[in-house]
Amino acid sequence: MDTGFDLDRYLTEGVESIVRDALAASLKNPKETAFLLSYALAAKRAAAARQAHAESGRHIPSFLIASITNRCNLHCAGCYARANNLCDDGAGDALLTDEEWARIFSQAAQAGVSFILLAGGEPMLRRGVLERAAARRDILFPVFTNGTLLSDGMLALLDEHRNLVPIVSIEGDERLTDARRGSGTYAKLAANLERMHQQGILFGVSVTLTTENIDVVTGDAFLDTLRAFGAKVAFYVDYVPADPGTEALAPGDAERARLADRLDELRRVQDGMVYVSFPGDEQFSGGCLAAGRGFFHINPTGGAEPCPFSPVSDVNLKQVSLLEALDSPLFTQLRASDLLKGHHDGACALFGKDEELAAMRGGVA
Repeated sequence: MDTGFDLDRYLTEGVESIVRDALAASLKNPKETAFLLSYALAAKRAAAARQAHAESGRHIPSFLIASITNRCNLHCAGCYARANNLCDDGAGDALLTDEEWARIFSQAAQAGVSFILLAGGEPMLRRGVLERAAARRDILFPVFTNGTLLSDGMLALLDEHRNLVPIVSIEGDERLTDARRGSGTYAKLAANLERMHQQGILFGVSVTLTTENIDVVTGDAFLDTLRAFGAKVAFYVDYVPADPGTEALAPGDAERARLADRLDELRRVQDGMVYVSFPGDEQFSGGCLAAGRGFFHINPTGGAEPCPFSPVSDVNLKQVSLLEALDSPLFTQLRASDLLKGHHDGACALFGKDEELAAMRGGVA
């Protein structure tokens, strides 16, 4: 049934809203404001490029997620990357090179991609890739980091290149953060957040939402702490139980509804922070945005995957272009199927769908 829903318009307006909110949050920071004004023009050009592709029958997502390394200096409890063997601290011979990532970033910019979320592993272990990303000032790169490797040299890179926006993982207060990420982690994060604040670097935080921490991470005390640190963006990401036995931690419908109500309240207050949730607005986007509907995931070795929680691929960016990856048989079949539509449990509609995905890619997931 035709619902009249326009995905391209929805995503374009979403990009414009994020940029507009980021501008509002940085008005007291002239350096950041100057960059965001310039980026706003680039975002409009990207929207025009996506529209041109749409008119020829190809949908270009506004976002990409790029896991640029399989190494990490932490071993966090319940980490989806380690559970999926994405993060194994192994040899890097098969990883995409800095120049291969630069080629992908260039193709993304030409296609009209506005945001590329850099993840890992720990992305700050790949400074060369970050430098290649920094050169693409027409793309905004949120860098999802555990926040423990913010050296003076890394802070200088972030200060000089404002299209790199560090998003630091934090689980709530000191007890919750150290319980998941290791003793003493919270103290390191607090010190590094303060250093970024002192240098006027735009940064945010990423919170993995669970049934255990929802009260803390949506409460006034925690949010007051984030504002005092100087954070301007807060990402709330539903926990996906990639580790067997952790299913009870995954937010259900009740927790999602509570989060949605709370974020609506916070957005009305306009407290100088931008609030983003994932999957968040899926109910307004006609289903899950994976497999190129709104984004797709590139793993450290170049595999094009529907999303980070669904490590299945049938093409590799070492051999194909970004546009060819979007047209892969797996992505094409997924977008035409019912797997991405409707209600589902957990943050990923494809979690636990290994057999269906294996059939689409013609092999074993």
